[in-house]
Amino acid sequence: MLVAADRVRAQIAAILDAWGMSPDLAATTVEAMTETDLLGVDSHGISMLMTYEKRVQEGKVKLTVPPRVEKRTACTALVDGGDGLGHPVSAFAMNLAVDMAKEVGVGVVCVRNSHHFGAAGVYARIAARRGAIGMVTSATRGVAMVPTRGAMPVLGTNPLAFAAPAKRNRDFVLDMATTTTAAGKVKVYDLNNKQLPSGWVLEADGTPVADPKRGMQVVFDEPAGGLSPLGGSPEMASHKGYGLAMMVHILGGTLVGASFSPIRNRTQKPEDPDRLGHFFMAIDPAAFREPGEFEDDLDAVIDVMHATPASDAARPVLVAGDPEDAERVRRLEHGIPVPEALDKHIRAICERSGAPYLLS
Repeated sequence: MLVAADRVRAQIAAILDAWGMSPDLAATTVEAMTETDLLGVDSHGISMLMTYEKRVQEGKVKLTVPPRVEKRTACTALVDGGDGLGHPVSAFAMNLAVDMAKEVGVGVVCVRNSHHFGAAGVYARIAARRGAIGMVTSATRGVAMVPTRGAMPVLGTNPLAFAAPAKRNRDFVLDMATTTTAAGKVKVYDLNNKQLPSGWVLEADGTPVADPKRGMQVVFDEPAGGLSPLGGSPEMASHKGYGLAMMVHILGGTLVGASFSPIRNRTQKPEDPDRLGHFFMAIDPAAFREPGEFEDDLDAVIDVMHATPASDAARPVLVAGDPEDAERVRRLEHGIPVPEALDKHIRAICERSGAPYLLS
């Protein structure tokens, strides 16, 4: 079914309230999750409530602790997420990075003691909306990526997002996993009972997995096999995706002393927080160019890309961010798709939490 964005927003808010989340922290989380669904990133929006419920029941997530700045210089800060959901601390951190960039040209804010923060691109977009270039990376809880030449997963999907403000065009927004696909997209294909594209999920011997239920088992339940690095295979340069995943973890995890999943899973108790880390950087173009020059030049670059002759006239050349922005327009008009299987999960979460069911 298609559900109006306001109903999705209200449903997420009702569940977070039933769980006891502080209203100010919940408001930020609701907006981030709803925006994620509007942009078409179905793996990281309302469907994440299934995972968050489990974390709340396990006692891993604290829902009332606000972000706290631990260290700060003119252009850097370290923020403690208080073991809460990652959305409030991430919005806080990126806004703080932009504030510093507006003062001194660049701002870098690192976060520790956090949990899953949804879609990285939501926070990169904050920077672009405020006239800054933004970059986001994050450590991850899951162990899903099988490194090039490997048979077992040792890295997560390790997201990377980058956004830059344009003037006439939509902002450039790259939001990507460093795996061929995000683990959550395997979940989305399972919820919709769709076959997986070849190469997304690999058995331990490298055989591609097509069945979505088998894909869920390999990615979420079994010790061997998992998601391929970006590129898919050594012949298609999967070492580049593997290398990017390492870079993402170094910035979003190692730099802030956050946990590394294979080590955490051996050393921490099941009820311990995930202790994830995130990295946020903002650059003010005005530190290098006269006001408006950067945006004008970026518009010219994007214009050239859009004018590139297409191999299929029905499928014009796009730039990063175009599909999500177009999907946002469609979903604001027609609604956010909620598959029957996901709707059943949301109804069950409402029953368990005492929250009203509001999607229909």
